[in-house]
Amino acid sequence: MLKRILVLLVLAFALASCGQDQQELQLHGTDITQSKLKGEFSLMDHEGRQRQLGDFKGKVVVVVFGYTHCPDVCPTMLLSMAGAMKLLGDKAQDVQVLFVTVDPGRDTQDVLAQYVPFFDSRFIGLYGTEKQVQQVAKNYRVAYKKQYVEGGGYTVDHSAGVYVLDREGYVRAYLRHDETPAQLAEDITHFF
Repeated sequence: MLKRILVLLVLAFALASCGQDQQELQLHGTDITQSKLKGEFSLMDHEGRQRQLGDFKGKVVVVVFGYTHCPDVCPTMLLSMAGAMKLLGDKAQDVQVLFVTVDPGRDTQDVLAQYVPFFDSRFIGLYGTEKQVQQVAKNYRVAYKKQYVEGGGYTVDHSAGVYVLDREGYVRAYLRHDETPAQLAEDITHFF
């Protein structure tokens, strides 16, 4: 009889918890856990190594999309992320910031190797073929498009913000590009 009551209690608890959403995180950014974005990628890093998301399992991963010729948002975002890493102190060793270029035509391995570590030596720049970059952008629902300018050349309009993945590789948050280093650090700590 006691065994039957325990089984019924376990079933009742399981049914009661089914269908309940996880408690929404209190972030400066946006909790996108329910979006079920696929964070997978297979790209080259700025040191010439093939990288996949699984390489960073066990770390909180922060993915920034941008390009090295960006005049404002991208360098500002990377500076803010560098500031957040400093604020995280020892916890920063459990965070990996990845900068994925949306301009693979200009952002070669050498360009990324000079640009990305300038902000923080732990940051990794990622690039690939146009098709590979398009697939990664699609996985994260990132929009980008070349805008040709008068007199030659181009800029790249793109989604501005960063994605935070938990230690298991699930995309959990979207942080705005205008968050302060303190706000970024605070949001990231939710995923340790």
